[in-house]
Amino acid sequence: MNKRTIDPLEYASAIAQANPKGILFTTKRGDEVDTMIIGWGFVGNIWGTPMFVAYVRPSRHSFALAEETGEFTVNVPDGAIDPQVFKVAGSESGRDVNKIEKLGLTLVEPEVVAAPAIAECPITLECKVAYKQFLDEAAIPERFLERFYPVAESGYEADFGRNIHIAYYGEIVASYIVEE
Repeated sequence: MNKRTIDPLEYASAIAQANPKGILFTTKRGDEVDTMIIGWGFVGNIWGTPMFVAYVRPSRHSFALAEETGEFTVNVPDGAIDPQVFKVAGSESGRDVNKIEKLGLTLVEPEVVAAPAIAECPITLECKVAYKQFLDEAAIPERFLERFYPVAESGYEADFGRNIHIAYYGEIVASYIVEE
């Protein structure tokens, strides 16, 4: 597989359009690769540096990996993708299943970080966490708390209360499109 280097800011519109439908946030710790769907994220210029801001809940397995490594990739589809990818990546936990294996995704060696690219989502941003901040629950309007942060009464997420996102400001250290 070849990689064509891109300016991530030139692809900001394509990434923004794909984001609500789902893009993949991929992490790697040792030999373990995990990917999850995110629907919230922004690419832009912060502190004079291209960044991707990804929002991840602490209950997610990918959160633990990102916390440990400080790295991730953002993998964006370039056209149609099998809806099963987003179904599994959004509903199954990397603690319980190897989503990469289950979905038959093709991992592509990264340029700078440890987390790989995913050929099926070829627009790739390799990111190193430059800053992170939990969203301030007290500052979130009630209508958003009720809609996006219900308190789970049972299951794994019950341990996290409202399970408020952390914002990872990832400095984009490499960006490219995976091509065959």
